Amino acid sequence: MSVARLTTSNFRNLSAAAIDFHPKFNFFIGDNGSGKSSLLEAIFFLAHGKSFRTSKAEHIARYDTVNFVVSIKDVNDLQLGLSKDLQTGVTLIKINGERHARLSDLAKNIAVQIVTPESFKLFFGGPKERRRFVELGMFHVKHDSTKQWREFNRVLKQRNACLRQNLNKETFAYWTKLFCQLSEDIAEVRAQYIKGLISELPFWLDILLPNIADKVTVQYLQGWPQKKSLIDALNDSQEREQAFGYSIYGAHKFDVKFLIAKQALESQLSRGQQKLFLLALTFAQAKLIARVNRVKPILLIDDIGAELDVNSRNSLSRALSILDCQVVITAIEEGVLQPFISDTFVTDKESSNKTKYHMFHVKQGGILPVNNSVKIE
Repeated sequence: MSVARLTTSNFRNLSAAAIDFHPKFNFFIGDNGSGKSSLLEAIFFLAHGKSFRTSKAEHIARYDTVNFVVSIKDVNDLQLGLSKDLQTGVTLIKINGERHARLSDLAKNIAVQIVTPESFKLFFGGPKERRRFVELGMFHVKHDSTKQWREFNRVLKQRNACLRQNLNKETFAYWTKLFCQLSEDIAEVRAQYIKGLISELPFWLDILLPNIADKVTVQYLQGWPQKKSLIDALNDSQEREQAFGYSIYGAHKFDVKFLIAKQALESQLSRGQQKLFLLALTFAQAKLIARVNRVKPILLIDDIGAELDVNSRNSLSRALSILDCQVVITAIEEGVLQPFISDTFVTDKESSNKTKYHMFHVKQGGILPVNNSVKIE
């Protein structure tokens, strides 16, 4: 999917506007606090039904308003819309004007990947952040994983309740058996997905971080000791589980670790190199999604200039020219975009104004075109 037009109303500090996007590259320039990240947030919110900046919906609505609306029309005229009323708590989802009940119905039509300054949590935020990254990709690549994960969480809650309430052995054994079966099934599907991610990653590392590409390893930790069956691990930890009141092993405890020479990657790389690794990992996941899904991912990159020097931006420009998806990039200054603009600019014989990108200036929530090929209503 490529966004053809984005429309927002009462979303953060963005002025109500319909913005026409280019199907390949879109650049938004503006000072900190001008609304650049809010624009990315609007696209992300429509795709995921939540923000990457806050868990509180009341923080998303424009000051002194009680609702907000985000809608997208794609290049094939598919219309996706989401609105939320803060007073009633009602979320309204529409696809081509028809109401839908599930946010997942929207997500089937739009896949959004994002890299922001907060994405460094993948390294420093603990297993929870890495699980979130993997689950985002699996939703689009392994189509049954969401239903499977929902069932697993239901069983996990039941098993944890048995541990807390010290229920009879038969009931506990029943939920433990289901818990182990689902954990093992999910672990196998995850392992397949991680294998695909690992196979795709070196291509992008060769472009973005060629000096370390052959030194990177990725470890998948299934959520219980590798040399034990899950049921044996649970039996061995029965006293600890009863003391804690929750399941200490299982599919919910999985993790993915990124290493260089058996050392944590973040301890070996500079901040700029970490960002390039995050981008390589995101590109690898985007290609996996595109390969198995009819929806091509949309890539959002916030503050492209942060942590990246000129050489790094040149490498990133080469990678983006290969990546077959729509890209939306924000920057504080136009100068940092030069590698991307020079690589993507093309003059058509029939039109001296035709470009392979759209550029906008964002100021106090208002979005204005920088070149004549862009139209905002």
